[in-house]
Amino acid sequence: MNLPGLDTTHLLAIAAALGWASGLRLYAVVFLTGMAGFLGWVDLPTGLKLLQSPVMLAASGLMLFVEFFADKIPGVDTLWDAVHTVVRIPAGAALAASVFGADQSSWAMAAALMGGTLAATSHVAKATTRAAINTSPEPFSNIGMSLLGDTLVPASLWLSWSHPTVFFAALAVALVLSAGIVWVLAKFLRALVRRVSGWFGAGLTQT
Repeated sequence: MNLPGLDTTHLLAIAAALGWASGLRLYAVVFLTGMAGFLGWVDLPTGLKLLQSPVMLAASGLMLFVEFFADKIPGVDTLWDAVHTVVRIPAGAALAASVFGADQSSWAMAAALMGGTLAATSHVAKATTRAAINTSPEPFSNIGMSLLGDTLVPASLWLSWSHPTVFFAALAVALVLSAGIVWVLAKFLRALVRRVSGWFGAGLTQT
């Protein structure tokens, strides 16, 4: 099951990082992982070697370029997140499963479930946070949060390869924070929707 130089813990860390980071920046995950393999910085598992092909690097690089700017425009970022709800989660599951390959079906299936769940968690936390931030008229908090995501993705991928134990500790903290963010901001957004609905209802009654 293990690749040369990579034990089970290491492989699980890489799979978890691919899944979690895909919920934030799928195209960054695909491009950075493929480029690391292409440049020889890491020896990608067989199931991930497709990412280092020139065609895949060009496609993921183009989409990364588009997403980098789309994610920093208020309103556009929320629409982008909504569209990618159906893309990031299955992609995160597929990338995590590819760490183990088709010849290790049981581990690949477990990795897929883990990767999909982590992608869903990070995606929901990101989408909820950005939707709440977009209620503010100033653009700086939006750009700041986007830049934070740009930083977290390569950092998490690097940790999973270089320090898997540290990555798991950081992931645990991130999951707790994500759960808290979703709970708090979901209540805020529901209250905001009710308030706006009340305004519209009052306006229609007056007319």
